[in-house]
Amino acid sequence: MSTYLIALGLSLVGGLGGLLVASGVLLVNDSARARLVPWLVSYAVGALLGVSTLAILPSALEQLPATRVLGTLLIGILLFFFLEKLVLWRHCHTHDCEVHDGSVLPVLVGDAFHNFVDGAVIAAAVLTSVPLGISTALAVAAHEIPQEVGDVAILLHAGYSRRRALLLNVLSAGASGLGAIAACVSFDLVPRLLPYFLALAAASFLYVAMADLIPGLHRGRTDASSMRQILLIGAGIASMMVL
Repeated sequence: MSTYLIALGLSLVGGLGGLLVASGVLLVNDSARARLVPWLVSYAVGALLGVSTLAILPSALEQLPATRVLGTLLIGILLFFFLEKLVLWRHCHTHDCEVHDGSVLPVLVGDAFHNFVDGAVIAAAVLTSVPLGISTALAVAAHEIPQEVGDVAILLHAGYSRRRALLLNVLSAGASGLGAIAACVSFDLVPRLLPYFLALAAASFLYVAMADLIPGLHRGRTDASSMRQILLIGAGIASMMVL
């Protein structure tokens, strides 16, 4: 029972922690936020790449043959590509998102679905080991920050008050707790599914980092900010190694 409570708690930390920091980011002026968001995205890229390749995949490989783990990883990447086509997986960091086109409902549905999956991923990591759960929750929180900045900005741009926009995002973040509960029940009933789900979790992190976040960092000129991005990506990877 204590492991399940840890899984639930860390899943909420992953979802609500990112929203809390994002709320603070939205309080700064536009020019400062335009500089800060790419820094947060860079760290999130490193955290996602680090935890997926150095922690989650090795844990799955300890329980399954490499062909099954890598096959599940491949299926997961294709699955998330399909989900992105359904506008359930796309990350936007500003209100002028070309995918969501300012529509509120797809933002909320997609964010709730994403938080549900993240909560299940954190729970699966905790059931494997608590340290893995902590590092996974940190990676989730890191990549939720720029996403929540974009989601709240879209709601504000659509005419919602700041309080209502934050409330809707809190409710959406609460889906991470439901994901954690669903994962704990599922893996308690069918524990053999856990390593397969870990491979899918690694696929989700790799897909978000490489298909959604990294392309955004390539926009603009190659200047001093490029070195800062590289250093922050390295910091994200290093923090996962330490944990």
